[in-house]
Amino acid sequence: MSSAALRFPAEWEAQSGVMIAWPHDGTDWAPRLAEVETTYVALVAAITRFEPVVICVRDAALRQHAESLLCEHAGTSIDLGRIRWLELAYDDTWLRDSGPITLIDTGSGDRRFHLLDFRFTGWGGKYRAEQDDALVSRCFELGLFSPRCSHAPVDFALEGGAVESDGAGRLLTTWACLHQRHPERDAQSLTAALREYLCTPEIMMLDRGYLDGDDTDAHIDTLARFAPGSRIVFQGCRQPDDKHHEELTAMAAQLAALRNAEGQPYELLEMPWAAPIYDESRRLAASYANYLIVNGAVLYPSYGDPADRAAADVLAKAYPGRDIVGVPCRPLIWQNGSLHCITMQLPQGVLS
Repeated sequence: MSSAALRFPAEWEAQSGVMIAWPHDGTDWAPRLAEVETTYVALVAAITRFEPVVICVRDAALRQHAESLLCEHAGTSIDLGRIRWLELAYDDTWLRDSGPITLIDTGSGDRRFHLLDFRFTGWGGKYRAEQDDALVSRCFELGLFSPRCSHAPVDFALEGGAVESDGAGRLLTTWACLHQRHPERDAQSLTAALREYLCTPEIMMLDRGYLDGDDTDAHIDTLARFAPGSRIVFQGCRQPDDKHHEELTAMAAQLAALRNAEGQPYELLEMPWAAPIYDESRRLAASYANYLIVNGAVLYPSYGDPADRAAADVLAKAYPGRDIVGVPCRPLIWQNGSLHCITMQLPQGVLS
């Protein structure tokens, strides 16, 4: 398969489904398992309104437990026929970072796919990751993916949350994350690697912007996202007394300096800032940029904050014609991630 024929699609393109992994008592969710399961039930209900969902489970007992929780809500909100179960081992549930990054073979008449399996190191060795690093290969072994998909192991540490594609040859990422994973490389070397592996000619690398409570070293999906029509949705902070104000304002200036394929600036759509949320003294990363796009809808993280409504209004402007659906994500940020982080979309045709 020629790299010249491969394309990294945008998330808003047609999908065959979304992958998630159900939390269990062997993951870091154990102390608050019942609480976070309410988010997973709401998420499955939201996804299945629009497309199938693949739910990874540790074993048959966990599947039975998850099914019972979902069945309690099936009467009104969950299409159980759109759920596909997959039993395999995993360390944790952040499939955005351990799942496959899909490239589409644009030179193929029957639409083939190249599923990239980058090294997953537990965000630079912060957590155990052996089982998560093997997740993509196990999915192939279990027959999850179509015969039109090829498995492509890549000896390079990269997470899906670290890269954002517009589907037309441009990619957003951050220096902080890539440098932490590859301290021996400079920006030029990292840019060249992303161009090669992701078949994306233009790499836009931000070096400003971060969120307290994010242990990914500034994943782009907590900060800024491409949207159709040459738009970028980004997480802002207009509170001058908040420690994030300076960094996110500087990031917004960097985004304003970017140019699209026609040499024009992007239309920037600023997400509102939620009031600080703490776990005892630890501030949590309540980013509204961490939303998930599915067929016909955008699912966004809600935090029980007045800014939730304003976030939905921004997304309605960024993705006209799609339903905007809130998913309660306050339990997720306790473990330093949010809605986009626990999901991985699969382009149309990838599922068997």
